[in-house]
Amino acid sequence: MRLFRSLLPLLLASCVPAGSPPDSPTPYGPLPERADTAPIPSPGEPYRAGETPFGWPLLTPQASRTERGLIAVHAVDDQVVWAAGAGGTFTVTRDGGKTWRAGTVPGADSLQFRDVHAVNDRVAWLLSIGNGTDSRIYRTVDRGRNWAVQFINRDPKAFYDCFAFWDERSGIAMSDNVNGVFPILRTEDSGREWQLISDPTDSAGSRVPPATAGEGGFASSGTCVITAGESEAWIATGAGASARLLHTTDRGYSWTSIPTPMVAGTATTGHTSITFRDMRYGLAVGGDVAALDSRTDNVIRSADGGKTWTAGGTLTFPGPAHVVVFVPQGSGLAVAAGPRGASWTGDDGRTWFALDTLNYWGASFVGRDAGWLVGPKGRITKVELEKR
Repeated sequence: MRLFRSLLPLLLASCVPAGSPPDSPTPYGPLPERADTAPIPSPGEPYRAGETPFGWPLLTPQASRTERGLIAVHAVDDQVVWAAGAGGTFTVTRDGGKTWRAGTVPGADSLQFRDVHAVNDRVAWLLSIGNGTDSRIYRTVDRGRNWAVQFINRDPKAFYDCFAFWDERSGIAMSDNVNGVFPILRTEDSGREWQLISDPTDSAGSRVPPATAGEGGFASSGTCVITAGESEAWIATGAGASARLLHTTDRGYSWTSIPTPMVAGTATTGHTSITFRDMRYGLAVGGDVAALDSRTDNVIRSADGGKTWTAGGTLTFPGPAHVVVFVPQGSGLAVAAGPRGASWTGDDGRTWFALDTLNYWGASFVGRDAGWLVGPKGRITKVELEKR
């Protein structure tokens, strides 16, 4: 979203908060303060969050080999992980984060990558944000040594926020609305061709419910668009007149609008991220992306496949949440993070426990013992949600 990019300097500055925030509350003891004004743990120096009924998390900082802010991360498995962010930067590991290899996509050093999707250690896509030609999609098939530009946005009013894939051939991408229509791209050939299935120049032909003024997606972690199963996709919108999600069950041929109780109604409020752990249980987060120290009801949950949504529990950190992800095979485990910290839940978002107080943008998990958080200054933290 255009607004979110304009807020980037403010949000990156949030990694040096004014004063020392209080310890994150938890009924199992306070989390040791790790505000960004305090010394950041050295790579390889693990530390623990507070013990909870669901486990005792172990966090290990890793050396990303870049000082650029990292915004999106995708863990393919417990060994292969890709991350991307500011300055056209990407970094990849093939050994679970023991070593990372960072690079810059040629010709993209002025771009911000806000989303990444990988198939393995060789094949990955990156999405950059911005108006007009700044919104692009790149692909590598040789571990990032070479990158092909697969899509360049030619609409000066469009601003692509996120993408997601059903498989290594089929994916979808969305933009903030243009003249009341959400531009939506889809590929069926690994991105060699991205076709508009919702075109602002043909508003009558768009099957996506019309957008309200200013409505789009907050490009905060690459998780405002997700896919599920073989044909479902969800779009979590923000900055609209009211809070809602967009849902398709047929790869974008038709869409429905689902209202939610997320805080909304201004240019800086709404959803930022959505996740499902199965066909029933879902979570979404957001808040006010400009109010870094305020608390809002910014967690919602569903137990009926996304048909209806109710308020979830309160996160342990103030401000917005940039990302929420379920932990595969975690039976209700999920992690949420934002500029003021990270929280985790073991009961599908009813209650939350403190995980960290550092600034994070993106998260990805492949299991309770293999997850990664990324943030400013090249920050990468491996998270293991160890059982009690």
